[in-house]
Amino acid sequence: MPHNIPEWVYITFTAVTAIGVLMQALVLLGMLMALKGALKRVNEISAKAEEIAVPAFESTRDLLKDISPKVKVAAQNLLEVSETAKEVGNTARAQSAQMAVMLNDVLQRAAVQVERVDEMVTGTLGSVAHATAMLQKAVSGPARQVGALLSGLRAGFDVLRKKDNGVHAAADGDPFV
Repeated sequence: MPHNIPEWVYITFTAVTAIGVLMQALVLLGMLMALKGALKRVNEISAKAEEIAVPAFESTRDLLKDISPKVKVAAQNLLEVSETAKEVGNTARAQSAQMAVMLNDVLQRAAVQVERVDEMVTGTLGSVAHATAMLQKAVSGPARQVGALLSGLRAGFDVLRKKDNGVHAAADGDPFV
């Protein structure tokens, strides 16, 4: 079966296809140019970043080299201080426990001594009070008797000296007979 397509269709189709391929090539060429410009800009930014970042990284590395031994020494010192503080805490805790035991012992002994002294003072005061009462009883009884005897003797001497009861009564100012 023969196809009867006019020749101008083939020519037109070929021309349109050639124009499409040419347009596609131009678009790809434009994309290549834009990509080259972007690549150039990325390279510029990369170079600037490299100029800034490389010295920063180098100074950071130098700083880390300088600080690293100091940090190690500080960590060791901190560990030693921590261990020393722990030992001091343990020692203080043990000594405070010993002090508490000693203080309790001293307080118990002091309480016993206070109780003994209290008993001694109470006994002594009781004995002194009893002795005072006995002394008062022993002295005041005879003293009253001696006082009464002396009063009786005085009255008797007064009677003997005056022999007149009226004079005596008038001198007293007492009308009692």
